[in-house]
Amino acid sequence: MRRLSLILALGLTLAFAGAALAAETILVGTTTSTADTGLLDALVPKILKDTGLEMRWIAVGTGKALEHGKNCDVDVLMVHAPGAEKKFIDEGHGVSRMEFMYNDFVLVGPAKDPARIKGKGVADALKAIAGAKAPFASRGDDSGTHKMEKGLWKVADLPLPDKESWYIGVGQGMLATLRMAAERGAYTLTDRGTWISFEAKDHGKSGLAILSEGDKALLNQYSIIQLAPRCDKIKHAAAKKLEAWFLSKAGQKAIADFKLEGKQLFTPNAK
Repeated sequence: MRRLSLILALGLTLAFAGAALAAETILVGTTTSTADTGLLDALVPKILKDTGLEMRWIAVGTGKALEHGKNCDVDVLMVHAPGAEKKFIDEGHGVSRMEFMYNDFVLVGPAKDPARIKGKGVADALKAIAGAKAPFASRGDDSGTHKMEKGLWKVADLPLPDKESWYIGVGQGMLATLRMAAERGAYTLTDRGTWISFEAKDHGKSGLAILSEGDKALLNQYSIIQLAPRCDKIKHAAAKKLEAWFLSKAGQKAIADFKLEGKQLFTPNAK
């Protein structure tokens, strides 16, 4: 019986390996938040089973991901900076943009909250941080989160404080920025999904807490962009197949079912 079980297990392993070898690989240019949260890792086996595609990715800030798209270095984009995405398409680098999920941004900072922003809307919270000259850690990497942050300073009727001594340009991904904020006792803007992932690994030891959330200005929309036909070496058909899966009932359910610590990180909203 044990030998039979081993033979069956080996057969299943070889079958899965054979399916993976036979699969068509597709390369996605995406943001650090979809990778750092573990979402993409969770979706890979489902996508392989449903579509025969083996999804791989380059996870960078949205600005860099869009550059990969312009240079035809990836097959499809999965990003979260609507203004930059629309400009990307208007300039002829992409042919379509499909919204498929969202979460939101939150302002986190030291639990002691020296700038007293807890419960304030995002504009008033940023004004309080600037007024107190409290340390603020910025992604500083032209990512979707960085673009959102720069826009929020405008919403607060404040200039970008990138020359101020209390403003820390990290120039790295969201997890690195959260770690820097924890080390420096700084406030920062983060997408909720990465915050939940960070908090799950940190077990509350960072000293950071969510202090401002729920503002309509903090919506964080993710979209899939198909690249222009001039990128003749990329896999356009596979890219459309992957997009169709994300927009399907199966794809939307897989996104909704992805949780950490019992918390849903992304909300599907394909139209």
